[in-house]
Amino acid sequence: MKVLLIEDDKILGESVKDFLEDKGIIVEWIWDPREVMDLLSVSSYDVIVLDLIMPYIKGEDLLLQIREKDKKTPILVLTAKRRIYDKEVCFERGADDYLTKPFDPLELLLRIRALKRRTITEERVKIENVEIDLENERIWKDGKEVILGKKDWLLLKFLVENEGKILSQDEIMNYVWGDEPVCEDVVRAHIKNLRRILPKKAIETYRGRGYRFVKDKD
Repeated sequence: MKVLLIEDDKILGESVKDFLEDKGIIVEWIWDPREVMDLLSVSSYDVIVLDLIMPYIKGEDLLLQIREKDKKTPILVLTAKRRIYDKEVCFERGADDYLTKPFDPLELLLRIRALKRRTITEERVKIENVEIDLENERIWKDGKEVILGKKDWLLLKFLVENEGKILSQDEIMNYVWGDEPVCEDVVRAHIKNLRRILPKKAIETYRGRGYRFVKDKD
């Protein structure tokens, strides 16, 4: 799972990032809310965690901007604001959950996992002799489990959850590698790894544009 954390408190942001990463979640943390919209134009996330009290822009306004751009990704508001009015505003602007500070990190983790489960429309994807369990991150071929590396799994998950959509090299690199410096040859190498497992033509190449996962072939 990949989470975008928007939190200007650097002590809190670092502690939340460390806790979630210790639980196996990839966290991209931004403390300047002015960078968020540019980042979302090239990156995708499973859940967005958003603070409300930040410099430069009100969290409620940023929430609205995010939701106007992205109708799908779950947004969890994490804030010290406790009034019912504040919750009402956030839910009206597209928040999916609301957690007040101070909070138990374990509760945050449980809520993030719950939000992710809601977005999985098909937990198990079967394509010919391959079965993919998105929620538990497991894959079988001819009934035998195949062990994937972390990057291969992230790439597979990104492709499957965006079935039918052409994903650009930049989108893939930002989702799978984040800030790590990688080149297109690295992406191609990981695509090749997946093609050894998946049925023929499950991953289509669009020269100069990117790749597309197709479950059902005509």
